[in-house]
Amino acid sequence: MNQRPEHLTAREEQILRCIQRWIEEHGEGPSVRQLADDIGLSSTASVAYHLGNLEERGALVRDGRGWRTCRLVR
Repeated sequence: MNQRPEHLTAREEQILRCIQRWIEEHGEGPSVRQLADDIGLSSTASVAYHLGNLEERGALVRDGRGWRTCRLVR
């Protein structure tokens, strides 16, 4: 499953764009708090929920335990 699913929500697409931009600018993925601040969510639990969904759907992969180690699947 190396293709991004086509049934992502607008919020999930926003998160993916943010992660892509962050990796390009900083060389690693954002923390959950940084991601929440960037997309305008106050709850890190909401961000973690969306990240989990994106991981389950194959849109991103973590190389370690944290989200900073995530890679986007193209």
